[in-house]
Amino acid sequence: MIQSTDLKNGTTFLSDGKPLKVIKYSFIKMGRGGATVRVTARNLESGNIEEKTFSSNVKVDEVSTLKRTLQYLYADGANAVFMDPRTYEQVEIPQSIIKDEIQYIKEGDEVNVLFWDEKPLSIEIPPKVTLEIIDTDPGVKGNSATNMFKSAILENKNSVKVPLFINKGDRITVDTRTGEYVERAK
Repeated sequence: MIQSTDLKNGTTFLSDGKPLKVIKYSFIKMGRGGATVRVTARNLESGNIEEKTFSSNVKVDEVSTLKRTLQYLYADGANAVFMDPRTYEQVEIPQSIIKDEIQYIKEGDEVNVLFWDEKPLSIEIPPKVTLEIIDTDPGVKGNSATNMFKSAILENKNSVKVPLFINKGDRITVDTRTGEYVERAK
């Protein structure tokens, strides 16, 4: 059992028989009344976002999960296929559940897959990834001190705002949580 005040970001728990993962946590204390915990959580089976509110003294069921490192093979129309490099066992995860994360991994990359009772639920990707710019306007030298940005298309087909000095073919670091430019990769 997990105390509701311990439901920090990234924690997995069971609610109404469904496994949930906390995306956003807030603790609310109002005057003389009791405190409440409000969480925004992703349903790990369906991928839906749910709002849950708990009293601060409530306990929720813990989800016993297991992480395994698997290699990303390919994505067909509905599923992403991963392989265990030791046993060569293949695992399919519906793309609707991992649509936010799958865009930042390439074929052949290894990722941590979260399992619940041998059922794959989600994947964990690093907070920052390096991607190549495949299309952008030509860079302008000397404009590194201003906060001016231009649009660029990355190798994963996402669009991101980058500083004016970035050119086509440059590699940049992108924050996977926000999808924003961080820095030019070395």
